[in-house]
Amino acid sequence: MSYFKTAILLAGLTGLFMGVGYLIGGATGATIALVIAAATNLFAYWNSDRMVLSMYGAHEVDQRTAPDLFNLVAELAGRAGLPMPRVFLMDEPQPNAFATGRNPQNAAVAVTTGLVQSVSREELAGVIAHELAHIKNHDTLLMTITATIAGAVSMLAQFGMFFGGNRDNGPGIIGSIAMMILAPLGAMLVQMAISRTREYAADDLGARICGQPMWLASALAKIANAAHVVPNVEAERNPATAHMFIINPLSGQGMDNLFTTHPSTENRIAALQQLAAELGAQGSTFSANARGNYPRRSPWGRPSASRGPWG
Repeated sequence: MSYFKTAILLAGLTGLFMGVGYLIGGATGATIALVIAAATNLFAYWNSDRMVLSMYGAHEVDQRTAPDLFNLVAELAGRAGLPMPRVFLMDEPQPNAFATGRNPQNAAVAVTTGLVQSVSREELAGVIAHELAHIKNHDTLLMTITATIAGAVSMLAQFGMFFGGNRDNGPGIIGSIAMMILAPLGAMLVQMAISRTREYAADDLGARICGQPMWLASALAKIANAAHVVPNVEAERNPATAHMFIINPLSGQGMDNLFTTHPSTENRIAALQQLAAELGAQGSTFSANARGNYPRRSPWGRPSASRGPWG
């Protein structure tokens, strides 16, 4: 159902682009706008992973520097049938995580220190499985395509405002102003709706990858509660990256509405509870050691003052 809804939203976004192009009446102008928007987003597609990881000060870890975290990602990637992604750690107190990369062969999973310090290993497995689901579902590519069309819509609207479009079929002064405001707004709403749809899909697949929907549900509740009280300063400076995280790092959301990039946490947990019931609350066991027997160290290899989430 999520793929069908995503396809419908993409079709609507494409239709909006074509409609704006028709109002302007310039097929050439529409083509130029699409080419420019595509070029911009193509650059972002190839470079956004490095840009966003650098933005959040993420540093890459491996089996030597963070054996527990690295092995957890490796085991889940194997279960998901994915190549091993690069693993990054962000020195950020707010618990959160995101995935990036243009395809499964060039993917990265980044988690915050706040996440690994505040959740159990089971909950961390649920979060990482969710991010791997985004990679498996090619959501990065999908959102790039969405951004391309949305950017083209905005560019066309501005083109129509400043150049007036086709004199015979154009929308006129009032119509041009309305188009300049409403067309980008409509594109943004559809883009956000697609983002929310992909979060539900990643929750579902991620829960199946780790085998226990309630692990992810428990993690979502903890992360959402922390997001209310632990600010993510870098995210506040760059709100355009908020949609990448598993939970909106800017603020909590009380309901699904047109202007949010994430579904409400309550709705996501309810969907995971329903999935758990459908799976008979059994799921598949993630690991024989899932409930403990881990050394008393933090996941990046330094001694930990307490057992924390690792034992």
